[in-house]
Amino acid sequence: MKLKAAVTIQSFVIVALIALVGWLVYSQIPETEPASLNVVDGQIVTEPRDNAYSTNGDKIYLDMGGIGEMWLPVLEDVPACTRVPEQHVTRNGQVYYTENGEITSVLGIDVSSYQETIDWQQVKEAGIDFAFIRCAYRGYESGKLVEDPRFHENMQGAINAGIQVGVYFYSQATTAEEAREEADMTLSMIDGYELTYPVVYDWETVSDDAARTDGISVDELTACNLAFCKRIQEAGYTPMIYQNKRTSLLKLDLPALKDYDFWLAEYTDQATYYYDYRIWQYCSDGQVPGISGVVDMNICFQPYA
Repeated sequence: MKLKAAVTIQSFVIVALIALVGWLVYSQIPETEPASLNVVDGQIVTEPRDNAYSTNGDKIYLDMGGIGEMWLPVLEDVPACTRVPEQHVTRNGQVYYTENGEITSVLGIDVSSYQETIDWQQVKEAGIDFAFIRCAYRGYESGKLVEDPRFHENMQGAINAGIQVGVYFYSQATTAEEAREEADMTLSMIDGYELTYPVVYDWETVSDDAARTDGISVDELTACNLAFCKRIQEAGYTPMIYQNKRTSLLKLDLPALKDYDFWLAEYTDQATYYYDYRIWQYCSDGQVPGISGVVDMNICFQPYA
């Protein structure tokens, strides 16, 4: 019993000494500033930066459903939204934004082959000013690039009806290289069309099935957004990022993307997204004459044309 007690005490002393040495070593490691994301030729490079994620002390509330609430620090170097939620009005089932009693926003939709044949003249007469048309997508399992079979039909129909047009690519990219491949495909498909609205990078999570994008990191997803937008911008078009509130706050390095226009998806009566956005997709079950079934509805606060 005495021998066992002596061994136990000796072991305790050794463990305590190891812990003390470890603490002393760790305490001498200098603190570094947080790293900011930088992408060079598709490779993620992290370097210390003094103001990488400076905050102003305010917090953003995020409802995480079953796991409860989350409070995120406000990023000081990302422009905040300055619009007044109470200035959104609903007329004939559609949402508008008003200033000094006058409507200043314009109404739009986004469509793909899921809407089937569209009577674009009826859509125009229903008060739709702009439309984003899907040009192609990447399969969330196979990773293959696929053209939207109704892209050219929808583009020509909308343009002929006098509707302002932009395009979007539904992405399931996992690398910057794949995102550039998607941008190149988009550019080849829009060649010859006169776009008046942006070319949009629409990367989305897949919630009801296993996807190749499951587990993508913040750095990887941000690199994809940057790669697509840079390629589009170099070609002379206006790039835009489409994203929902939760994914943008949790999965994007927003300071790295702040120079690109943002299209928010948040299905609610009044958007609660803290940062600035130029277009708001406020519902996915809209009804518009000329379209059978439902369609996504959007308002643009600063018209492009």
